[in-house]
Amino acid sequence: MSKFNIYEAVTERIIAQLENNVIPWRKTWNGSEPINYVSRKQYRGINLLLLPFGGEWLSFKQAKELGGTIRKGEKSSMVVYYNWTERENDNGDIEKIPFLKYYNVFHLSQTEGLTSKLDAVTTDNDIEPIETAQNILDDYINRSGVILQHIEGSNRACYQPTTDKITMPIIGQFESAEEYYCTAFHEAAHSTGHKKRLNRITETAAFGSQTYSKEELVAEISSAMIMNFSGIELPQTFENSVSYIKSWLKKLRSDNKMIVSASSKAQKATDLILNIKHEPQSAE
Repeated sequence: MSKFNIYEAVTERIIAQLENNVIPWRKTWNGSEPINYVSRKQYRGINLLLLPFGGEWLSFKQAKELGGTIRKGEKSSMVVYYNWTERENDNGDIEKIPFLKYYNVFHLSQTEGLTSKLDAVTTDNDIEPIETAQNILDDYINRSGVILQHIEGSNRACYQPTTDKITMPIIGQFESAEEYYCTAFHEAAHSTGHKKRLNRITETAAFGSQTYSKEELVAEISSAMIMNFSGIELPQTFENSVSYIKSWLKKLRSDNKMIVSASSKAQKATDLILNIKHEPQSAE
């Protein structure tokens, strides 16, 4: 089957599945949510979006007071919190006024001299990489210059355009090697949108926005295409991809036609990851 037909067939299968009852999306790895290393309080609200991955976080001052150091060149992440001030109102009563403050924190993996206090995340050390999929991923990372890092115990897989970095849990945290590559290819697809590549991600999109939702469609369709192309697609990986796509379609309040639009961008992302180049068409 030609490359074009594979792409078209995957898109048609996704649409066919969307027309049936689709089970809810499930996260296919285990890990810990972001938590403050000192207070042991979990970060909540918008901080879950500001922090790129799970695990323990602390400020430069906290690290120093505990005898640890931040590795040279590491960049901080911002978290916000509300504080309160008091003032007298027109009636002479004292009222509390909230105001927003922020501070910078570093992940424990960015430090030296400190040891995690978290219980070890259950991992399956018997999960081995799949050679064909790993070769695709390694080749793309080497050609593109994207940074791929693994954070053991993290509960987050993400791509950060500002640093051009993909962050993943380790493979042993996933239910299977196939689920790991399905997620890795999703994040790799996001990275193709960087201005240095396909220039698809032209703005910082708010979580849940139209722009963000459409980009999620592109990344997941591309992942499904690569899984099929590499021959490692399983029924459960495909079904989970479809349910993820459906969850974002609901946010867009759109119909399946949105899939066709997103799939054309997904094809370009997939071509870049697979290093497929097209010959110029003749005028005949």
